[in-house]
Amino acid sequence: MIGLDRIIENALLEDIHTGDITTLAVVGASGERGAVLKAKEEMLVAGIDVAARVFHLLSTSIRFTPHFSDGARVKPQDVLADLDGDAGLLLQGERVALNLLQRMCGIATLTSRYVEAVKGTKARIVDTRKTTPGLRMLEKYSVRVGGGINHRTGLYDGVLIKENHIAAAGGITEAIRRARAYIPHTMKIEIETESLAQVAEAVEAGADIIMLDNMTTDMMREAVGIISGKALVEASGGVSLETVATIAATGVDIISVGAITHSARAMDISMLLKG
Repeated sequence: MIGLDRIIENALLEDIHTGDITTLAVVGASGERGAVLKAKEEMLVAGIDVAARVFHLLSTSIRFTPHFSDGARVKPQDVLADLDGDAGLLLQGERVALNLLQRMCGIATLTSRYVEAVKGTKARIVDTRKTTPGLRMLEKYSVRVGGGINHRTGLYDGVLIKENHIAAAGGITEAIRRARAYIPHTMKIEIETESLAQVAEAVEAGADIIMLDNMTTDMMREAVGIISGKALVEASGGVSLETVATIAATGVDIISVGAITHSARAMDISMLLKG
């Protein structure tokens, strides 16, 4: 991944800074030890190579042997990887490796639950820009591992006209006109709508993707009828595992879920030195 080393190096600097006082005092130069990364609950693996890279950046002499690849589903007590190397360096890399791995596994696992909930419908689960600052690349990768789809990566690679853009432009039609005149012909225009009247205007103005923001399922169903295949339909706002299947049943094409990145729980993984 482009930029991965910078993410890890910053995290290591943040954690170790001028030195791991506890390890220097208690462990010192105790030689090589083995360790294991162990799952403590069922999860979908994501980020195993990221964890390996943490230790390799500390020392290329550390041996990291994974037993599962990203996308594998593991059970409690499954050993995700074996490590061998300097005991002090293993301990210095432990928290950064676990922080990233636990976070990525949590996002992949939660995403997979949303994907499973809409199985049998045409709806696809996509992420948002509601990511941890600095970790967007890793979090969006984890969404893909979980079976989800990435929305735009940032403000630079997709047009999404939201309510403030509409207000600044003076209306939906004018906002779409300005966007169409500005962007290359290869780029699509998505616009956020909050009412059925706005949906109808967006269709008339030629939007490629119409987001239904915080609408009831009855409104969504009616909006899908108004759009009638003239644009892709995205549902957004207040989506949960309890509501996502009902939303999918309205006939929308895309369901964006901020929770899969901003509210995913870190999975429980431990690193233990071998006796």
